[in-house]
Amino acid sequence: MSAVLKIEDLTVAYRQGLNKEKVAIDGISFEIDKGKIMGLLGPNGAGKTTLIKTIMGLITAKSGRSILFGNPFTTAAKRQVGYMPEIANFYWFFTPKEILSMLGSLSGLSRKDITERSGIVLDKVGLSGEENQLVKSFSKGMAERLNLAQAILHDPQLMILDEPFSGLDPLGRIHMRNILSSLKKEGKTILLSSHELSEAELVSDDICVMKNGKLLKCGPLAKILEGRADRSLENYFLQMIGG
Repeated sequence: MSAVLKIEDLTVAYRQGLNKEKVAIDGISFEIDKGKIMGLLGPNGAGKTTLIKTIMGLITAKSGRSILFGNPFTTAAKRQVGYMPEIANFYWFFTPKEILSMLGSLSGLSRKDITERSGIVLDKVGLSGEENQLVKSFSKGMAERLNLAQAILHDPQLMILDEPFSGLDPLGRIHMRNILSSLKKEGKTILLSSHELSEAELVSDDICVMKNGKLLKCGPLAKILEGRADRSLENYFLQMIGG
């Protein structure tokens, strides 16, 4: 099975004073196969969001590279990627219809495609009928679903989701899991970071565990838990990070 996304020896460092730097991502390498969901796990400060932003080109890497479908992760290649940030700072006085129209234009979609795709994605995330409501009236769960809608608007093959379960109530989490399962059935590939171990366990085919910018373990979830008597991702995670 060919890799959709391949990360090779990625290192990110920040300057700290004169001639000093802090390594935030330390030589990370992994790959995700087509149609798989990979859960990126780690405690606060592990480097998950920094890694995602570096993959997306929002942060410049010191060394290493990202490869998408066998090619460099260029601006053109990014059109095949949907990005859901952890915090969606939408304009409160815009409607979902207006937000998707604006972001669809930035993605290079035609006006006709934006209209067609907007209806499809809003229905998929459970916001059909809410397209003309002001975002300021949305609940946390509705805002998260709109955040996902904008990420899949241009029908990307790879989705990178930063904390998609954050702040959701139990029903919201179930809804998000169902959406991710539906996307996987369509053949989409998903990289998601999460603090919610139980949710990551339910949706992920593979997991990567990070701590202090390093990758501690990466592989198929079923194989990782196979030899454990308790079959618990939570206990495995705590053991890995020294909790």
